[in-house]
Amino acid sequence: MFKKRFITTAVSGLLVMSALAGCAQSKDTGTASKDKVKKDVTLTVMLTPQWKGVQGPTEPGADYDSFFKYAAKEFSKKEKDYNVKINVQVIASDQRDELLNVKLNGGTPPDIFFENTFAMGDYAHRGALVPLNDIVDAKAKKDIDANYWKSVTFGKDIYFYPFSHMPGTLTYNADMFKAAGLDQYIGGKDEIKTWSMSDYEKILNALKTNLPKDKYPNAYPMGLFAVNNQADTWNLAYLRMFGNQFFDKKGNIALDDTKGVKALSWLKKIHDDGLTNPGAESVSSNDVLSMFKNQKLAISFTNPVLYNNTLADMDAGKAPKFDVRLANIPSVSGKPLSFTYVSGAAVFNTKDETRIKVSKDFVKFFSTDSELVKASKNGVPVRSSVAKELKDTNPLFAAYDKNAQYMFNFTGGVPGYSQLRQVLFPELQAVYTGQKTPAQAAKDYQTQGNKIISDAKASSVIK
Repeated sequence: MFKKRFITTAVSGLLVMSALAGCAQSKDTGTASKDKVKKDVTLTVMLTPQWKGVQGPTEPGADYDSFFKYAAKEFSKKEKDYNVKINVQVIASDQRDELLNVKLNGGTPPDIFFENTFAMGDYAHRGALVPLNDIVDAKAKKDIDANYWKSVTFGKDIYFYPFSHMPGTLTYNADMFKAAGLDQYIGGKDEIKTWSMSDYEKILNALKTNLPKDKYPNAYPMGLFAVNNQADTWNLAYLRMFGNQFFDKKGNIALDDTKGVKALSWLKKIHDDGLTNPGAESVSSNDVLSMFKNQKLAISFTNPVLYNNTLADMDAGKAPKFDVRLANIPSVSGKPLSFTYVSGAAVFNTKDETRIKVSKDFVKFFSTDSELVKASKNGVPVRSSVAKELKDTNPLFAAYDKNAQYMFNFTGGVPGYSQLRQVLFPELQAVYTGQKTPAQAAKDYQTQGNKIISDAKASSVIK
């Protein structure tokens, strides 16, 4: 009896153990099953060359795709709902539009494109991009100045997530200023100096009159250029110096008013008076940069890359050494004019809801991660927190961050902006050569420009 009961008990125990094992196996199988049903998602990220390395070019094996490959790996580790694979492709800038148009026409756009946003605005108007409002929170809005958000907003929606930017300013030769007795107008080495309009005119005239001709032969106060559409953003700033807003509330060009004509007349006058290099109609922006580096100009245009390249050329013995500093573009209002090229990511409408969702999540990840956003130091950080954190290694970050309050949106967010660039410089040329009066050039540019905008508005999805 005892033997029979023992066998029964033993069998029962085995059954219990078997059941427990079955439960355990079922749990493991459930986990494995869950992993198996985790959907695979493959994304394509494209970018034009921005910076090498994750955080900088001195890293071993640093290349233009390093940052996004590293960010993709970190994102994939943290993604809980999908098995994410991200392919990164670097595209030459001059091939960007042709490649994107082919892909859009074939219904195979990339999921994400990282680029200077002014070059990508027309894709928002075409309906090729999806809004990113849902991944932008209050914390990001507070850390990134409102003017940066304006530059990536079309209609009522945000289409690019700001990451870094490339602000445009003036640069000047402080040694030439001293030689002309203009010491009081020289700012600090880590300052973006602000001059009033009257001060600026005094500076230009003093440079022409007082600059020692033996030390600086054939030198001119300021650089002007109008041979093509390159660096036209500085010309757009000059046209705003006397208070013209350039675009009206409906997104049309409104240059043909007394303030716009006055700005064109001023450019013509300083050109004719020898306060700039002669022949601006046939001078390129690269010509002006070269003249400045060789001390043939006291004031030129610049951005952080051009500024650092100038310093690097001096260190390498490719250009004479002099004291180079930064200044804002002045205006009659007393408030300087500032603009920038914002770089950030856009998400294309692939018509695949899952890919769009994961693409947005990835954009938010690398645009907000506390370590990854420090890579914005390869340009200039859009985040005040990053500019503050890195100010000891680059004090100009703080100066650029402070300057954001003066920034205007040079594209106006209008459709057809890339075409507008093509019709501006011929009008500037006509003014400098005397073929047109400033008033006629302003009127003609406005007429041609508004025709471009009107045609582009007709096909724009943004109203």
